[in-house]
Amino acid sequence: MARGRPAILLGALAAAGLAIALYLSANALAGTAAACLPGGGCETVAQSEYSRWFGIPVAFFGVLFSGGLLGLIAAWWRTGDGRLLLAGYAQGLVGVVIVLYLRYLELFVIGAICAWCVAYGATILFGWLALVVVQRRANRARDGG
Repeated sequence: MARGRPAILLGALAAAGLAIALYLSANALAGTAAACLPGGGCETVAQSEYSRWFGIPVAFFGVLFSGGLLGLIAAWWRTGDGRLLLAGYAQGLVGVVIVLYLRYLELFVIGAICAWCVAYGATILFGWLALVVVQRRANRARDGG
């Protein structure tokens, strides 16, 4: 299976997620609010008790997650090892579950929506959906179908 275009798409989504997580992490470190849309809830979300896990800003976990995913995609692109693609798929699935939980918190507990958080979540969701498609194509190519 040709890895060129799929790897570029997957890499671009992971890199976009990494950039957003780095931006939010920098704001968390500086103690500043992310630039947000007028009437947005970025500051409310960032100041909520749910913005930190074990005392660590949630955005830091996003940096680790997206950086790890970008590494898996780059390794898969270079080697073609399907296990790396499967690991990215599994990691992406975990990410989707966490993103859904965080959206639940924003909507029903915090009562505010952070546009940056939604954008980050979109990179995870669309990245995982793309991984599903790429994984299925790789399986069909491997099975001769």
